Amino acid sequence: MTEVVELRQYTLRPGRRDELVELFERELVEPQEAVGMRLLGQFHDLDDADRFVWLRSFPDLAARATALAAFYEGPVWAAHRNAANETMVDSDDVLLLRPVGGGFDLDPATRPTPGTPAPASLVTVTLYHLPDGTEDEFATFFADEVEPVLAKAGAPPVARLRTEPAENGYPALPVRTGENVFAWIAVFGTADELGEHVRTLGTAQSWTHDVRPALTSRLRRPPEQLQLRPTPRSLLR
Repeated sequence: MTEVVELRQYTLRPGRRDELVELFERELVEPQEAVGMRLLGQFHDLDDADRFVWLRSFPDLAARATALAAFYEGPVWAAHRNAANETMVDSDDVLLLRPVGGGFDLDPATRPTPGTPAPASLVTVTLYHLPDGTEDEFATFFADEVEPVLAKAGAPPVARLRTEPAENGYPALPVRTGENVFAWIAVFGTADELGEHVRTLGTAQSWTHDVRPALTSRLRRPPEQLQLRPTPRSLLR
């Protein structure tokens, strides 16, 4: 089986993110997991006060279609969809991905209970957009050349992901097509730790003179980085 991961970015109506997060974490976490999904993390986007980002995974593509049908055609979503949808402008920015070199080491049994304070940690998701046909070579390059420099600078990736090219098996929930993405995720204990990583990386000669130019030459366009604050019940934190 090949695990499948969704990276979901929602644009919300102004000022309504906290409302959606509260509803989501009170009513929609356990019911999704009960039908076969694993909710990996929920986040505030630090660069956009009206953006909610979350990650969930499925054992494989067939399990994804079954689980999505069970939830979105079931009673829990029917009870709460209007309240959730009223907070949203757009929920179709979704990348369908699969792990590279192992999935997420996260146990839903360790999820914080309702009322737990949000952590001070930050999560970054860095997206590299690749030319078609280069994904295998890029994954090797990342493992051999990029990841050691990132780890030395204080940001060992906790997960690596690449585009899942298979057809969307549940068309009622759209995903972005025509994408070829490699993503890596890191966790920082505080904003200061992230800042120190950026400073360390920026002064590392191996990065500035060798690895970054080689990386940039392999990309279709400049990298994107999401800087995210975990919500109170996020597993990834």
